[in-house]
Amino acid sequence: MWRYRWHALAMAWVVFLLGAFAVYLMPDTYRATARLYVDTENTLRPLMRGLYPDTDMMSEVALMTRAVLFRDNINKVAIETDLIQRAKTPEQTEALLTDLQRRITVAGSREAENIFTISFEDPDRQVALDVVEAVVENPKVKHAVLTEAEGQIRDDAVLASNTSTISITHLAEPLKRPGNFCGMHFFNPVHRMPLVEVIRGEKTGEDAIARTVAYALAMGKKPIVVNDCPGFLVNRILSPYIGAFMGLVRRGVDFVAIDRAMERFGWPMGPAYLCDVVGIDTGVHAGAVMAEGFPDRMKYDFKTCHEVMFESERFGQKNGRGYYAYEADKKGRPKKVVDEKVAALLAPVIEGSETLDDEAIVDSMMIPMCLEAVRCLEDGIAASATDVDLALIYGIGFPPFRGGALHYIDDVGIDKFVARADELAAAVGPLKAMYVPTEKLREMAASGGAFFA
Repeated sequence: MWRYRWHALAMAWVVFLLGAFAVYLMPDTYRATARLYVDTENTLRPLMRGLYPDTDMMSEVALMTRAVLFRDNINKVAIETDLIQRAKTPEQTEALLTDLQRRITVAGSREAENIFTISFEDPDRQVALDVVEAVVENPKVKHAVLTEAEGQIRDDAVLASNTSTISITHLAEPLKRPGNFCGMHFFNPVHRMPLVEVIRGEKTGEDAIARTVAYALAMGKKPIVVNDCPGFLVNRILSPYIGAFMGLVRRGVDFVAIDRAMERFGWPMGPAYLCDVVGIDTGVHAGAVMAEGFPDRMKYDFKTCHEVMFESERFGQKNGRGYYAYEADKKGRPKKVVDEKVAALLAPVIEGSETLDDEAIVDSMMIPMCLEAVRCLEDGIAASATDVDLALIYGIGFPPFRGGALHYIDDVGIDKFVARADELAAAVGPLKAMYVPTEKLREMAASGGAFFA
């Protein structure tokens, strides 16, 4: 059950990539002079690592795609750049690729971004089957890429977006075939986290959902179909958990103590460490999306510790300093250490000096998350309580032995859970809305109901 202990990344907040990339499935007999065929194992991985040094997201997706293709005896992935497009012979193509690799190695990602682009000029591009888009988490950029991509793929092709927060219904607005469009949200690191959220927009067709689920299964993933809303299922549920953390810090509870309490509860890492791993900047961006979507519960009228970290350019592991500082261990991996500077930075936004025991910390953290899971089920974002709990276990490393958020409520007892939530709601001030049980949950408590019989 600890297999994902140090790899349970939320991102749940967002997958924040630095460019556009699409994978096209092509027959081996296609013209070599139009595109370069590369072996993904030996060439694509180092190329994508050079282009995206902060994440292997698209490299891993491409490699998984390759594994699926091998089952159908298709063993090539076509990658086109503006350099390769100018090649007239196979020899020129090979020389240009070699030069591209050299520039990536020598100059790093900045120059690579300038010379690596996706082009749709060749009319034969419409041999593409299904396409997964993964560009920067910006609606305008995604609209531009999705619109152009739709015009260059077959009419029956499925177009999916790997977004972690942006409404699929909104992204589909400029598309001519919204029925063929859905979300396909991978969790980072892709090769380790099993969950894929397949997101149904208002106009998404069932065929697109079925094909995307089949694709995820062929990758060896655990797909769960969810309906559209800000944050979808997992990130929506995670947001109040992070909000509760920021509320505790505001009250003066030591974030190191919060991390230790939640790790003893069973989480692979505490909330402060988790935010560092995901990226404080990513969390601030995702928090703004969630605040717009659910202002009653997720918009705060106080300056948060996250905002302080962001303004101080403490983005987490990515730049070596966040809630913790990071130094390399013997194997070169980032190791967190307590940074005494953080206390002084947070002092202006702390309005108390509370010391809580583990039980009080766990209740304060878990109740808002569990209540949001209840709301997602009541709102029809997920089809069943089982889907909700499995998504949390496979997507963000919810302690597996606790069964998920809804199992956890059942284990506590719905009547006791509701009573404790009401008790905390009266004590948390501006975060009260996150702790208020729904009316349906109160009815279940009164009737002795349960999520799982």
